[in-house]
Amino acid sequence: MTSAAGSAAHALTAQEFHDLPAEDRLWTELIAGEVCAVSPANFEHGMVAAALVRALHTFVEASGLGVVVSSETGFTIGRDPDTVRAPDAAFVSSERVPSPGSRRGFVELAPDLVAEVVSPRDHASYVLAKALAWLDAGSQIVWVLDPALRSAIVHRRDGVARIVRGPDGELDGEDVLPGLRIALRDLFG
Repeated sequence: MTSAAGSAAHALTAQEFHDLPAEDRLWTELIAGEVCAVSPANFEHGMVAAALVRALHTFVEASGLGVVVSSETGFTIGRDPDTVRAPDAAFVSSERVPSPGSRRGFVELAPDLVAEVVSPRDHASYVLAKALAWLDAGSQIVWVLDPALRSAIVHRRDGVARIVRGPDGELDGEDVLPGLRIALRDLFG
């Protein structure tokens, strides 16, 4: 979907996307200069995302390792043409947190850890492409949580991917958030 503000002849920049009226950016991301619609999350998706943000925030706040942001936080992860994506949850390490003056727009960085919650209408190729885009931009770990399957796929920047599932399955912060362990049962209820 190309918005009225953008046309096939003009790829929007991250700044132009940021400057659109709020109603033109609602439920959208900027992908390669084109404003693309994303569906609002269903209730289950929202519950899983909220539980994940809560668990991440609790751990990160106690450890002082950085900051956690929730969905709707846009990150510029590509230029010429620009791409602005918004994960369901993300962690940025202390040394990479943008300075207060540069936090007002879409920051140009890939979070250290990104979490995406699969929605019922998401196609596997779309979810994988989004995970790979985060990794290509510099994220170290991408967690893809699937509430329907009560499982997760952990994608690493080094190309390794692994499935986490079952009643005892846990997400591990690995070297990005050492010591973090989140049980899938706590996320999926």
